Amino acid sequence: VQLVESGGGLVQPGGSLRLSCAASEFTISRYVMRWYRQAPGKERELVATIASVGDGTNYADSVKGRFTISRVNAKNTVYLQMNSLKPEDTAVYFCNARRGINDYWGQGTQVTVSS
Repeated sequence: VQLVESGGGLVQPGGSLRLSCAASEFTISRYVMRWYRQAPGKERELVATIASVGDGTNYADSVKGRFTISRVNAKNTVYLQMNSLKPEDTAVYFCNARRGINDYWGQGTQVTVSS
């Protein structure tokens, strides 16, 4: 079982990035998928959630209106579109898949917002 994040990097304030999370050896359509982030010296923070049924979404107040989580089941991939990025969005972003006792994490991808 594997989750692999990609798409992180260095971007200027106001810029955009799209993170991808590709899953293998399980089907993401059956899982609640989430993006978390962790900044240096801070606790891991839930950023966005997409439900396994109906694709309902939920966002942290700090990213609402700027970030969009989505999934393409045919590609077994979840995305996080991040717009209007701010320096405080700088963190390592992690993908998570959860269903019952199954709880999978990716290795994380670094996002740095700086001029």
